[in-house]
Amino acid sequence: MPQNVVRREAVHLYSAAPATEAAAEAVQALLRLRKAEGNEIERVRKASGLSPHEFHAVRYLLQAQREARDTGPKDLVVMLGISNASVTNLIDRLEQIGDIERVPHPHDRRAQLLRPTAAAAAKIEDAYRSFHQIVVDVMDSLNTADAELVARTLNTVTERLEKGHES
Repeated sequence: MPQNVVRREAVHLYSAAPATEAAAEAVQALLRLRKAEGNEIERVRKASGLSPHEFHAVRYLLQAQREARDTGPKDLVVMLGISNASVTNLIDRLEQIGDIERVPHPHDRRAQLLRPTAAAAAKIEDAYRSFHQIVVDVMDSLNTADAELVARTLNTVTERLEKGHES
């Protein structure tokens, strides 16, 4: 398939065209942002040197740590949607390269918890830093009314998608 068709497929909407030129531009901007974010996440993942599952596991463990949630291998099975054996191999590799550590569960001697290391946190956070800074810089450059409009609009789209397309 020609590459230009594949590139265009990523931004095609399978619905009626927006009613106004301004709405069409807003939709295209949102789709371009979504694609740029996906490209940036893949760039960050490659820069980290981790496989997709390893990368998502470390990100999940970092988020759990920020929220003070205990996380073990079973959580990764659910989160990543892969088998127990695959998670065991993934944990072994991440431990071997120094991105996670296993720690005893405080109340269950048979269980272990997983913690991302400071090195893993630095690797992921350093890779995301420029992406997040660009977003913050652009939003900070907006006046209050425009920033509120962007937030309200994006929240409305997100809420509608999360509710299953209800109107």
